[in-house]
Amino acid sequence: MEPGLFFFWLFSAVVVVGAVGVVVMRQPIHSALFLLLSFLGVACLYVQARAELVAAVQVLVYAGGVMVLFLYTIMLVNVKRQRTERYLHRQAVPALGFGFLFLLVVGGVVVNEARALAGKAPAADPAALATTVIGSETVLGNTQAVGWVLYRDYLLPFEIASLFLLVAMIGAVVLGKRTMERFD
Repeated sequence: MEPGLFFFWLFSAVVVVGAVGVVVMRQPIHSALFLLLSFLGVACLYVQARAELVAAVQVLVYAGGVMVLFLYTIMLVNVKRQRTERYLHRQAVPALGFGFLFLLVVGGVVVNEARALAGKAPAADPAALATTVIGSETVLGNTQAVGWVLYRDYLLPFEIASLFLLVAMIGAVVLGKRTMERFD
């Protein structure tokens, strides 16, 4: 087995294990940690697909920002665990069984399609995929192409979206401070 295919299946398994862990864990903090594992696995898949910018955004925005938001929410809700409470949901074992059956069916279809397409498609040249022409400029790589389009063609919408996000963040801080003052 070639290394690229091995790492694809490895990272795919990490993503699936993380997704299953999100669903079957009873404690929200454990589910959040499994979600973080799934986010990082998806970022690794992006790196393998030569989408380094998307992988960096995945780590910064989802594994960083969204996970911090989830953890703050979990801490504010303050869910307490009972000693007699089970670690997993009661439906976890049947759900994992059905998930494994589904994985076998979908995996069989994917493997059959991959074998059918293996003889038909010519191999792509990675160097040709990394070069893109935008307007009259030739850019190398995914990050440079996204940067050119974002900061040249969509600069105004990008700045407006950043202004909206700043106003929303300030509003969330003000609203959060008001509710915390009432409880103190």
